[in-house]
Amino acid sequence: MSDSTTPAQSITGERADLLETLAKHRHFLRFTTRDLTDEQAGQRTTASELCLGGLVKHVTAVERGWADFIVEGPSAMPDFSSMTEEDFARRADQFRMLPGETLAGVLKEYAEVAHRTDELVAALPSLDVDHPLPKAPWFEPRARWSARRVLLHVIAETAQHAGHADIIRESLDGAKSMG
Repeated sequence: MSDSTTPAQSITGERADLLETLAKHRHFLRFTTRDLTDEQAGQRTTASELCLGGLVKHVTAVERGWADFIVEGPSAMPDFSSMTEEDFARRADQFRMLPGETLAGVLKEYAEVAHRTDELVAALPSLDVDHPLPKAPWFEPRARWSARRVLLHVIAETAQHAGHADIIRESLDGAKSMG
């Protein structure tokens, strides 16, 4: 993959492998949006609430949040235990294209976040740096995640949503990204 999110040639070993894998899945996600209008990027094509632009927004927010976690620890994450229905509704906006949003803008923001993550991974003194996870019903109590574990999570999240995007795109106009 040769794009702006591909790891620099000087990065080797585990970091290069992690960043190359993440770059591959980012590519597949972005590729599902090729040649679409803003309206198509916001269109739901399945029983799900998901749309292609919303998936890119969500993955952008996830990657940004976890990169912040690597640097700042749990203070970078929301206090999930005190979130209201309104808070969860606002978070749901990351899964859809909102009025005034464009596919080009969403993709540009994703590229910026990806670039920042790649630079962070390259600059980390160690992938073993870890922080406690915030309290949330979906996290094991007192668990800690290393930068490595966070990157594996971001890779899994990106790959999963690239697959969702492929289904949505095929339902939209028959185009396939992965098969």
